[in-house]
Amino acid sequence: MMRRLAMLLLLAAFTGNAHAHKPSDSYLVLKVDGATVQGQWDIALRDLDFAIGLDGNGDGEITWGELRARHGAIAAYALPRLKVQGGGGGCPTHATEHLVDNHSDGAYAVLRFVAACPKPPAALELSYSLLFDVDPQHKGLLRLEYQGTTTTAIFSPDKSTQHFVLAEATLLRQFLDYAKEGVWHIWIGYDHITFLLALLLPAVLHRQRKHWEAIAGFRPAFFNVLKIVTAFTVAHSITLSLATLGVVTLPSRLVESAIAASVVLAALNNVFPLFEGRLWMVAFAFGLIHGFGFASVLADLGLPQGALLLALVGFNLGVEAGQLAIVGAFLPLAYWLRNTVLYRRAVLVGGSFLIALLASVWLVERVFGLKLLGF
Repeated sequence: MMRRLAMLLLLAAFTGNAHAHKPSDSYLVLKVDGATVQGQWDIALRDLDFAIGLDGNGDGEITWGELRARHGAIAAYALPRLKVQGGGGGCPTHATEHLVDNHSDGAYAVLRFVAACPKPPAALELSYSLLFDVDPQHKGLLRLEYQGTTTTAIFSPDKSTQHFVLAEATLLRQFLDYAKEGVWHIWIGYDHITFLLALLLPAVLHRQRKHWEAIAGFRPAFFNVLKIVTAFTVAHSITLSLATLGVVTLPSRLVESAIAASVVLAALNNVFPLFEGRLWMVAFAFGLIHGFGFASVLADLGLPQGALLLALVGFNLGVEAGQLAIVGAFLPLAYWLRNTVLYRRAVLVGGSFLIALLASVWLVERVFGLKLLGF
């Protein structure tokens, strides 16, 4: 019964809610200058349309005219959902400019504003509640700049109020902040996770006479996983660095579509094996593509120019830490279940088909710019 329960928990990873690479995020940049806080808030048009309505004629397209007509409504909706405290009191906000910009997942309304504190603050307390009442999965990504240093944070329903001591924004703090961002973004990058799981599922098995059989011991299973994870890590670290430093750039839609295709191919390879014994090569080849996906996330967060390399290294190490946590949870459970028919058929074959199906929908969405799933 314990093995069956554990197998069902493992299988639940494939049947629960999942998101494509970019869930609902907003991007908040605050620059502290004396008693004034300059702000820029990028909010996805699709989120604003859902919350307050932007598509005036209901044709499915949001024009600049429709967006401009709702500038007042956007400010009235967003600004009360950001409370700024510092300098001995509240810092009232007011909008100064409305623009539009593109992120890796589409068009965003850009709301620029100013918050005036009673005196220059030594610390800021920020309370963020945008979209939490309509989308509990929404996250607010903060970049706080003060005297040449940058602090980052993520707001969520369970972390809606956070305190920032401005003098603590050291280089070490920046490194740790970006490492934390890396951990978070591997955990919400479900296309990366499903790709990794598709490669790891057969790591506790081996092919014999066209059938999957349980591997003899933990040591070979461990080294199978080590080769896969190392190849994936090296590959995406290369392209993450190249893209972040501006050496190589690729269109976001091409990258995200290729990532979805890599998940489909990796999952189907478990059912119709083409790369038996060479999964580390698959991990490396497709890992190069996934690195560009991580780079788009890092670009959206914004890199501190004075500590670009430090932030890049911190983010990448955070990605690896988040990845190792997933592997550490997966491997012992999969190894324990490897001798069961349910693992070989339900988890490996059934799970791989389910991953391939989900990734196929992501692929169609990304190639044609559609939204077929409700997540």
